[in-house]
Amino acid sequence: MARHFVLNTGAKIPSVGLGTWQAEPGVVGDAIYVAVKAGYRHIDCAQIYGNEKEIGFALKKVFDEGIVSRKDLFITSKLWNSSHAPEDVPVALDSTLQDLQTDYVDLYLVHWPIRLKKGSRFGPENVIPSDIPATWAAMESLYDSGKARAIGVSNFSTKKLEELLAVARVPPAANQVECHPVWQQAKLRDFFASKGIHLSAYSPLGSPAMFKAGNVLQHPVVVSTAEKLGKTPGQVALRWGIQTGYSVLPKSTNEERIRANLDVYDWSIPSDLFASFCEIEQVKLVRGAFWTHPEGLLKSVEEVWDGEIV
Repeated sequence: MARHFVLNTGAKIPSVGLGTWQAEPGVVGDAIYVAVKAGYRHIDCAQIYGNEKEIGFALKKVFDEGIVSRKDLFITSKLWNSSHAPEDVPVALDSTLQDLQTDYVDLYLVHWPIRLKKGSRFGPENVIPSDIPATWAAMESLYDSGKARAIGVSNFSTKKLEELLAVARVPPAANQVECHPVWQQAKLRDFFASKGIHLSAYSPLGSPAMFKAGNVLQHPVVVSTAEKLGKTPGQVALRWGIQTGYSVLPKSTNEERIRANLDVYDWSIPSDLFASFCEIEQVKLVRGAFWTHPEGLLKSVEEVWDGEIV
């Protein structure tokens, strides 16, 4: 199995990356160091995670020690919702670059197709009408400058991607979305394939710390496949994603699990077992209700995802 996928820019995105969402300051730096030494070559970051500065120190350490050079790593970051105004987009990236101690990111994503009042972080009361074409034009300028080697989106529905593609000069290279055996995103994956857009999966293990319902790692199909192959449920879930055709971003700060999550290349899920994953009942875990309010701009999760939640 290839250790990377090729983006529509020609760049290679590693099949497995280290997610850093909810990786607490004080431990995320150690996780980055362990991961890079173990062989990870993709680090997934975001300004809103609040840990890019510590990640930057860890990256400087692996570079200074000669473990890897900058060109060996694929670094992703994301534009937060309160910086969608065209004049705020380059400022946000410059802040991220300063924190990460790098001159460029390999992939810069619009984190959500949802705009917040400038200076706010969360809350449905802060959601204001978005202007994705204007935001995207500013993203394209970052691509032109070389500060973002590729640009893309995150949490975009098929409908919103179609609308973006209709006006984009530079098409998005990737859409980072929730994807795992319990939420397989078949419609979205088919659309991506037709447009040359790469799917990168956050919560590829189902985010078990947050979501007990629809727990990917306890699903009978995943567990039985793991038992038959002598692998962990986590390894099976990740391997399923790569074998399906997308990159995965497992998050962990535990050294043993960080290493285990990379052990997905020299084996595969046989076709008969792979077919059984089609029988899994689908449940979306990250529903985005935190953006909605009966009196707000977005009144339901159906509006957040344009109905693509079943």
